Formats: sequence, structure tokens, C-alpha cells
Amino acid sequence: MSAPALNPRLEPFRLRGANFNLLVLRLLDPRAEVIVPAIADQFRRAPGFLRFAPLVIGLDDLNVAPHEVDFVTLVNELRAIEIMPIGTVGGSPELRAAAQGAGLPPVRAAGGKDEPVEMAPAPAAPAAAAAPEPLPPGSMRPTMVIDHAVRAGQRIWAQGADLIINGTVNPGAEVIADGNLHVYGALRGRAIAGGADNMEARVFALNFDPELVSIAGYYAVREGLTDAPIGKPVQVRLIGENMRFDRLG
Repeated sequence: MSAPALNPRLEPFRLRGANFNLLVLRLLDPRAEVIVPAIADQFRRAPGFLRFAPLVIGLDDLNVAPHEVDFVTLVNELRAIEIMPIGTVGGSPELRAAAQGAGLPPVRAAGGKDEPVEMAPAPAAPAAAAAPEPLPPGSMRPTMVIDHAVRAGQRIWAQGADLIINGTVNPGAEVIADGNLHVYGALRGRAIAGGADNMEARVFALNFDPELVSIAGYYAVREGLTDAPIGKPVQVRLIGENMRFDRLG
């Protein structure tokens, strides 16, 4: 007996516009052999950092001729370490054309803004997760409260709000808040506050032992927390561009 014929859909697909928040990898050096090992080093120090993350390559800081940037090698080597470059922003028309030849089309930020969130070097380096667009003043949402532990592989994002976790954030988990982040338990995963470039945001944890902690794009990984009171109640905040760790109580 023959298989029944499938009824074709009248619309096999649909296209629609959508906005996405992406990280920008600003190239400060044109050499793939310098860029990729530096990013791979972050992988070793912060497991899961940027793994399978789509990102845009920022070209504004490169003052070089197009032939000095091997975009094909850069794309291939980034993908080999499980980072997915999808396009470029900024740079000269010649650089953009060279990048497009390697499969990186120019990306225009939504709303006419300069760029998506960028990865900029700083005393405490850039965040591991993309930050959302800031909400208009006075439009912060109610605090998000999670009354359970956050397991490895889970990501919880309080967009436009503070985030309270009543439980442990396990290794391999990620918790993100546009505002302040409170963990009333052990913080052992990745914690990101001030997701909308809010440098006044803070991270609070009753047992501070994170894989990574970030505020407004500045981050520190576990190896760099030598001055932090590990295992103690801690408040994390920014003083200028430096991350400060204070005991609570």
C-alpha cells in the first residue's frame, strides 16, 4: 500500500523582522593568530565563555589595509573554538567589503543606534553574555524572584528588572539581571548584573564562589578573584572601571 500523500502547506515559510542583542568583538589587532588564542584563553579560565555565541566583529579600531586582515582564517578559527561570527560593524568600506567576501556581511544596529553591546577591554574584562537594550526611564519591570536552585546549563535573565535567586546557582548555570542581582544561597555559576550598561548595579551573594561575575560589561573570572572573600557573604560593585568585593555583615 502506498504512503498517503502529504498535503502541502500554502505557506512553507514566513519572513519577519526581529531585533536581537549581540556582542561585538572589537578587533584591536588585525592578526587572527593573536586574536583567537587570546579568546581561547578566556575559554580555559571561564568554562562556557561565549560558547556557540553569535557575535558581530567590530572594525572601527582597525586602521589597516584590507589585505592585512585574513577574514577567512579568522572566521574559520573562531568557529573551530565554537564562536559564531555573523557579520561586521564599523570600519572602512574596503574592510567591510573584504569581510563580506569571507561571509561576514555588514550588520546595522536597530533603531539607528551606533552598535550593539561591545566587548571592550578594561581592568575587569568584558562580559560573557550579551546585554539587552536599556529600557526607557521609569519602565523598569518588577523584580523577578526564582524560588529554586539554578541548574548547570540553565540561564535566567531578568530583562529590565532586578533578579533574586532563593537558592544555589550551580556551576555551569548563568543568571543575568539588568539591575541588581541577589543570590540567597551559594553563587557557583556565572553572575551578570547591570545587563543594560547599568554601572550602578550590584551583585549580592550569601556564599560567593562564582565561575564569572560581571557588572555592566566588566567581568572577572574565578582565577582573578584573589582579593575577593570566597565562600563568604559578598557585595560586588564597580568603582570607576574596577570591580570591588566587600564582605557583607
